[in-house]
Amino acid sequence: MKSRNNPSISIIIPVLNEESYVVKLLEYIQENGNSSNIKEVLVVDGGSTDGTVTAALKYDAVVLHSEKGRAKQMNYAAKHAAGDLLYFLHVDTFPPKNFDKMIIAAIQKGDEAGCFRMKFDSSSRFLKFFSWFSRINHCICRGGDQSLFITRELFRKAGGYNEDYKVYEDNEFIGRLYKLTNFRILPEKVQTSARKYEEIGKLKLQYYFGIIHLKKYLGADPDDLYQYYKKKIST
Repeated sequence: MKSRNNPSISIIIPVLNEESYVVKLLEYIQENGNSSNIKEVLVVDGGSTDGTVTAALKYDAVVLHSEKGRAKQMNYAAKHAAGDLLYFLHVDTFPPKNFDKMIIAAIQKGDEAGCFRMKFDSSSRFLKFFSWFSRINHCICRGGDQSLFITRELFRKAGGYNEDYKVYEDNEFIGRLYKLTNFRILPEKVQTSARKYEEIGKLKLQYYFGIIHLKKYLGADPDDLYQYYKKKIST
C-alpha cells in the first residue's frame, strides 16, 4: 500500500440485473464522493440480461464480468482493483456524503477494516429498531448492507470471501476480520433499500434471517444455508 497519507479507493459493486439501481448509485457516487480519492468504480456483473452493463458504462464505471455469485464477483473485482483500499458496496446501498473522506480518515488513524452504521429507506419503526443495532461493534450486528472498507493487504491476508457461500458471504468474511483486526464502525449511516422486507414481509424476513444466523452458529454448512435461503427468501 502506498502512503497512508494519500490512499486511493476502489469501489466494488457486484450486480445482477440491477439496471435502475446501478444508475441511481453511480449518479450518487459522482455527486457525493471526491474523484481525487476514488481511483475507480468497479461494477462486477454476474451475467445480467437487462441493461445493467450498458447503464454502468454510461457512468464511467469499469465493468468486469464474472461467474454469478456475490462472493465470486467481489473476489474477482478485488483481484483487478488498483486502489489501496477496497470499498464493497451493495447496489441498493447509498453511503453518506463524503464517505470517501471518512474511510480515508479511518485508515489514516490506523484502522484496517470497518463499515458504517445503517438505516433503511423506510419509515417502519420495526426496521428502525433493527437498524439501531448496527452501531454495536459485534460481528453478529454486521451485514453486507452496511458496506465494507478494507485495506488491500488485509483482504489478501484474510483470503477474501469464501466462495462456498452463495448467501451469508458478507457475515462469514466479516466474522473472520473480527479475529484479525480491530473492526471500526463509523458513526455516519448508509441508507439501504427495504425492498426485500416489503416483498416478503418485515417480521417474516427478519425471522428468516435470524434462523440463518442460528443455523450457522449451530454448524450448518454453506449449502444448508443456501437451501434455506432459496426456500424461504429467494424470490
